[in-house]
Amino acid sequence: MTPMPESPCPCGRLEGRRPVPWRGCCGRYVEAFDRLPAPDAEALMRSRYSAFATGRADYLLATWHPSTRPATLEMDPAVKWLGLEVRQHRVQDADHAEVEFVARSRVAGRGERLHECSRFVREAGRWYYLDGDFRP
Repeated sequence: MTPMPESPCPCGRLEGRRPVPWRGCCGRYVEAFDRLPAPDAEALMRSRYSAFATGRADYLLATWHPSTRPATLEMDPAVKWLGLEVRQHRVQDADHAEVEFVARSRVAGRGERLHECSRFVREAGRWYYLDGDFRP
């Protein structure tokens, strides 16, 4: 389900104390991934979270590095994504970065928490999710 253009972005990004709207945040990348790549690893990670929250498997697959990308991706409609906290964005060099985050969700009424340090690589000017390590 795609948010309305002026709805707060699912990634939770704020400008001051105001939520950034979908259109001016992750929506511009998710809805135009073939024309407008995310400018850095954190923006890509946030847009991938938003793609999970809005059921956009096409975007997730398009932004997943071919060396680790699954052939298909099934979205679980029972998962309700509740929020994202970006803990750290570490730039290793011009083409490699890591983003540590915590994503909260609810499945069948039960709260869940995903804490991951994700690795990203940039090729031909476009950032891709490579893989990640789960954290306790």
